Amino acid sequence: MKIAFESIRRGLREAIAHAEGRLPEAHVFHPRPVDVKALRASVGMTQEEFASRFGFSTATLRHWERGDRAPHGAALTLLNVIKHNPVAVIEALAA
Repeated sequence: MKIAFESIRRGLREAIAHAEGRLPEAHVFHPRPVDVKALRASVGMTQEEFASRFGFSTATLRHWERGDRAPHGAALTLLNVIKHNPVAVIEALAA
């Protein structure tokens, strides 16, 4: 609970600073690299199932798994969330 409170408090301070015309210090999130093939295997899905379930094209997923390309931006963030709690992501996307 303390961690949640501190996060909310920090957010409110940033909002007040912004409203007063002061620029708050930016907190940049750098998602960790994800072994996409291992992640997909851990949730027990085929490439087609994984891509369809989470909104990636199968071709893109194949490139990530072969190492031709690396996920970045929102895709990498989503993959990190899937890695942390795949059930929550599946439930959220089903709603």
